[in-house]
Amino acid sequence: MRQLELRAEAEGEVLAAALHYDGERAGLGFRFEAELNRTLTRVREMPLSFAEIAPGVHRALLRTFPYGVFFAIEQELVLVIAVLHLHRHPNTWKDRL
Repeated sequence: MRQLELRAEAEGEVLAAALHYDGERAGLGFRFEAELNRTLTRVREMPLSFAEIAPGVHRALLRTFPYGVFFAIEQELVLVIAVLHLHRHPNTWKDRL
């Protein structure tokens, strides 16, 4: 199984999203983080099963929240480049390559 690493920008995006959802409704941020963690587990276990949206960049979609996990596979490492709201800033990850 590959190691999973989130870039600092991705970690910040996760925190901002969780805080935003908690501001909308108590506990919703926790639900977002739980779903994200399930998605990250799937990414770590089977990274090649997700769509390659650009050369070397894959995207995993969360099931309930409109977010995508953008990642690259580097040998035994899955590097999460971004965790983005798909309706707000879906192309932000391109600046991070």
